[in-house]
Amino acid sequence: MENFTYSRAQDVNAAVSAAAEPGAKFLGGGTNLIDLMKMGVEHPSHLIDVTRVPLDEVEERSGGVRIGAAAKNSAVAAHPLIRERYPLLSQALLSGASPQLRNMATVAGNLMQRTRCYYFYDPSYAHCNKRVPGSGCAAMDGYNRIHAILGTSEQCIASYPGDMAVALAALDARVIARDQHAERAIPIDDFFRLPGHTPHVETDLRHGEMITAVELPAAPPNAGFHYLKVRERNSFAFALVSVAALVGRDGNGMIRDARLALGGVAPKPWRVPEAEGAMRGQRPSDTVFLQAADHALAGAHPRRFNGYKVELARRAIVRALNEASGTV
Repeated sequence: MENFTYSRAQDVNAAVSAAAEPGAKFLGGGTNLIDLMKMGVEHPSHLIDVTRVPLDEVEERSGGVRIGAAAKNSAVAAHPLIRERYPLLSQALLSGASPQLRNMATVAGNLMQRTRCYYFYDPSYAHCNKRVPGSGCAAMDGYNRIHAILGTSEQCIASYPGDMAVALAALDARVIARDQHAERAIPIDDFFRLPGHTPHVETDLRHGEMITAVELPAAPPNAGFHYLKVRERNSFAFALVSVAALVGRDGNGMIRDARLALGGVAPKPWRVPEAEGAMRGQRPSDTVFLQAADHALAGAHPRRFNGYKVELARRAIVRALNEASGTV
């Protein structure tokens, strides 16, 4: 680990002021950043400890909910407002990591976690465009079993590892960010960026901006939710495929509202409006849900070792939608 300086911020103003310094990074729970520093992947010159900044409230706002950036994952998952109105988010949070890590990890840190691509995590591999822009992508022709099949580019095929953000995508969340001059709200789908030609630029955050909250709109009335995570073991494992599903039905049993977001298959939480639109006005069935899955997976580009994800995702989508619609 390289030398760095450290300061502790007591409020948001102090934090964003310190973040204007080149090479500065915020430190919350540190469950990902510290690991990456130890591995020699991240090299911040200055750490700004924001654990004392009062941003851990979960509160009702205009029919929706505002979740402070410093709220711990375990606290958010257990909060009555989240459990009652947004069970999809609670399910997703509880499926992530381990109880010990959920007790440390923050909402903002969860959003900012980086890919678990083997080649990104190991600096002995010289070719990683996320770690060293322009160096190439070792995963392209390497062991790419956990990598993305959607939204990739010729520069990077790493997948986004998180669970919380997949649920947030299905719930139309907004990320609230602030710098020294202003605050802005970023729709969750715009917050994460696809790799394109700049895979090292992973989010829409600007230099010096700090995530202060996540806002959820009012929960859809009378809707069913389900978060399904397919992984290699039951705990402390990242998703091979995950599905955040929401289905609302009208008085005749037809689908009134449908939301579908995927994790583990793309460089960001993956949501396809065409897949959701194909379900609206239909009666829930495997046929309808398979059509939605085909829309969601259109354009999939599997590599040598991750072709299994296409069929795995298709089956996971159908199962999650059945669970959310109450048809199983």
